[in-house]
Formats: sequence, C-alpha cells, structure tokens
Amino acid sequence: MVGNTIRGLVDQGHEVSLVSLNEHKGSGREVTPDPIISKINYREYNIDISISMLGALIKMLGKQSRSVDRYYDPAFERLLIAEVRNNKYDVIQFEGLFVASYLDAVRKNCDAKLIYRAHNIEHQVWERVAMQKHDPIKRWFIRRVANRIKRYELQQLNIFDAVAVFTGQDKNSMDEYGVKNVDIIPVGIDMDHYQPDLSKTEFPSLFFLGSLDWMPNREGIEWFLENFHNDLVNGELRSRFYVAGNDIPDQLFDEYDVMGKIYIQGEVDDALEFVNSKSIMIVPLLSGGGMRVKIVEGMAMQKCIISTTLGAEGMLYTDGVNILIANTREEFFEAIKRCIADEEFCKTIGRNARYMIEDQHDIKDITNRLIAFYERVLDKDVV
Repeated sequence: MVGNTIRGLVDQGHEVSLVSLNEHKGSGREVTPDPIISKINYREYNIDISISMLGALIKMLGKQSRSVDRYYDPAFERLLIAEVRNNKYDVIQFEGLFVASYLDAVRKNCDAKLIYRAHNIEHQVWERVAMQKHDPIKRWFIRRVANRIKRYELQQLNIFDAVAVFTGQDKNSMDEYGVKNVDIIPVGIDMDHYQPDLSKTEFPSLFFLGSLDWMPNREGIEWFLENFHNDLVNGELRSRFYVAGNDIPDQLFDEYDVMGKIYIQGEVDDALEFVNSKSIMIVPLLSGGGMRVKIVEGMAMQKCIISTTLGAEGMLYTDGVNILIANTREEFFEAIKRCIADEEFCKTIGRNARYMIEDQHDIKDITNRLIAFYERVLDKDVV
C-alpha cells in the first residue's frame, strides 16, 4: 500500500522520503528491495516490539500505559528529528496509529503539514475482536485494551492537520467523533505491477494470505480452519488450501497442516507470485475495519474472492459479480463448493474484479486525489 502510494507520487514528479520503522528485526529472510527504493530517500530502523505476557499485564493494569508504547523508541525519535530538521518537507504523512507517538517531536521540529492516514479506526478493530470472544476474561481484557486505545486515538486525531481514511464508513465514524479535515482517499493500485498469468494458476485451489500478528487475521483463519478442516481433508470440498503470511503460530502448523490437503506455508518470498499461482481467495474476517488491501490486490490479480461483508467493507462491489460474500459457515461452504466445481465461473468473477479495480482504484486517479488533498491542507485559508 505505501509502495503504491510512493510510486504514484514519484511518477508525477514529487520528491518522496520514507523513514520506515521495521518491527521484523532479525527475521533472517532475504527480501528483494522494491525498485522504487532507488528513486526516493529511504531509511529503515529496526525495533523490537516483543513483550512478555507479564509485561503486558503490568502495562494493562497501569493507569498511564498505552498499547502503542511498545512502538516508541527514543533513538528512532532522534532519527526523525534529524530528518525533519535537515530537510524541508511540505507534508509529512504518518501511516497508522502506532507511529503517532512521534507526532509531538516532529511537530516541534518542522513547519510541515502533518497528515494522519488511518488504515482503520484502531479501537474499533479491538472492540469487534472483543465481541467475538466467548471467554469473559478474554473479552474483558480486550475491551480494556480497546478503551485505552480509543482514549489515545481520539486524543491524537485532532492534533494532526488533516486525516485521510480509506472508506466512507471510517469517515462517518471520524465525523461522529468530531475530527476535522477528514477526506476519503481509497487504496490505489499500480495496475502495471499486477499482471496475472492464468497459465500458472492451479485450479481448483483455495488460499489465505495475511499477517497473523494482526489479531483479526488470526481470528479469521482460525475460525475457517476449525470449521472447514474436515471438509477439506475428508469431505466434499475437493481442493487444496494454502495458508501464507507472516507470524503464523506453530499451533496452526501442528494442528491443521495435512500433506496433500492443507498447506500452512508461513512467509512466502514473492506474495504476488503466490497469489497468481492459486485461484480462490478466502477472506474470513470476523472483526477489523478499514479497507482490506489484500482484497484490492487479489482483485487486481483476477482472483475469485470469497469474503465476509466486514472483510469487503468500504469497497463498491456487487455480490455475485466481482466478489462472493459469505457471512456464515453454510454460506462459505456453498460458495466454495460452487467455485471449485466451475472454473469458468471463477474466471468470470476474477475478470470482473479486475475491471472494478481498474475503474475505482487505479493509482493515477488515486494519486491525483491524494495530491489535491495535500494542496487543500497546504492552503492556509482552508486549514
């Protein structure tokens, strides 16, 4: 998502810097750098955000603690201060709530307009996760997290000069909270970067792709595996199922990986190559918010996608035309059964999905909207 935004801005002649807070320190994996890196001023800083269970409990029970504290690093703050002092920026964009803890330091050391891009409304994600928990202790604990995040999130939002959200739903929430200068800037996709090759696609095949350090992703895939493991291994759903992404717990490997049936793969070297090689994308999100970037990318790759209503939130889709919506086990089962039995149906859904992304999420159009948003913020008469 950030890469697509940068590509769009660079293509229109804008100078861009990216200071990246990298939480995957010491993963040991060799990652091929995005070619766009060579066209911008790029810095990366590794941070260890791990915390013990005891430490988490102490933090949660403390009166002043916040869940975002673990993303604060004094050395990274000094790096940011040096960056904004040594370079004159018109706009500085903060990507998500967990870097908002650096807002005060940046504000004190530059005159740039400070934009917050809300990937979702963070406390709403946690509230929805809490609603899914049957265990009263877990529900209480997660609601406590949600309440603390909400206080912090609402405190921060109006300190920024403006806020960009992905969806109309998130803008409505921001308006209800009294947040000023909010605009909708959807996810933008560089369509040239997403080139499906159906000759390399396995049919039928189901897949899930997402980082499991994000609680809604983990909750969703665990629900799906619990409900469909037997159908995929011994039942009517005659299709291989592939699960890929970061931070997949060993429990999933131990409990659900079945040779020739269910493949729990973990991280993949090339996400787009992985997506291209499979035919039916499963998005079983039960909580969360914002716009699912993986759905936008999957549609751009002509995937037939089966998603909950919440997973497809914020998208102007047509159920049964460019996506299949399923909100219960029975609806998922029927959608999967139809898809694996009808390859041409899947291809039609996939083609229509790409047409939708070309129409609504092309990076050139979205970049023009983003630049117009920046220009309004920079206009002192408006802000």
